[in-house]
Amino acid sequence: MTAFIYASAAIFGLMVGSFLNVVIYRVPRRLSVVRPRSFCPRCRAKISWYGNVPVASFIALRGRCRGCGERIAIRYPLVEAAGAALALAAVYRFGFGVDAAFAYAFLMALMAITLIDWDFRSIPDGLSIPFIVVGLGWSLVNPGLTLASSALGALAGGGGLYAIGALYKLARKTEGMGGGDVKLMAMIGAFLGIKLVVPVILIASFAGTLYAVVLLKSGKGAKTAVAFGSFLAPAAAACLFFGERLLDWYFTGFGW
Repeated sequence: MTAFIYASAAIFGLMVGSFLNVVIYRVPRRLSVVRPRSFCPRCRAKISWYGNVPVASFIALRGRCRGCGERIAIRYPLVEAAGAALALAAVYRFGFGVDAAFAYAFLMALMAITLIDWDFRSIPDGLSIPFIVVGLGWSLVNPGLTLASSALGALAGGGGLYAIGALYKLARKTEGMGGGDVKLMAMIGAFLGIKLVVPVILIASFAGTLYAVVLLKSGKGAKTAVAFGSFLAPAAAACLFFGERLLDWYFTGFGW
């Protein structure tokens, strides 16, 4: 039975990953995610169902469009494979049930936001705002997350990031934090609760700083904007799985 559950989760994850590719491509371009059916971005040829099988079709087509021969971005099968891997991780961590379903929805939203923000330096409200409500909803059925912690997490996450951005703008006279990042952090706080808001921001800030240093050394730092949401979202995913252990290690290791 366990093997069947994990196999089913993996197959479901592949299909969700395939749909997520549609979301990542179409949502920032303000296109419908329902119609038309999948097409090649270059020649616009419709993709048949057998040409749209997650991962397998990419391998069978040797990474090229059947119509025009254009290379298919390696990101497509990687997102599909990640969808399967995260489905397995959610089931392993939360068990086969409602908690795993909420956690997986959160992870898929985070992955879409990461890639969209990386490409467009923008986070669609249609992804972040509805998931604030979903996060609050999870607190009603999750024994490890209270509604109060979820609501405070959303307020502290969004409000805290807004305050940081306002202080940065006051000091540097330029925008330092977009509204999309603020809404994303509110969403993250709703899912993870008040205790993990600070760890998420710290981890994302550390990773973003390292990336900025690399950009500076390459000579691109002064001209390249850092998509902070692309660091917040992976940090939130890490804290979903390891946040409680991180807090236990911190408070126990330092004798608090």
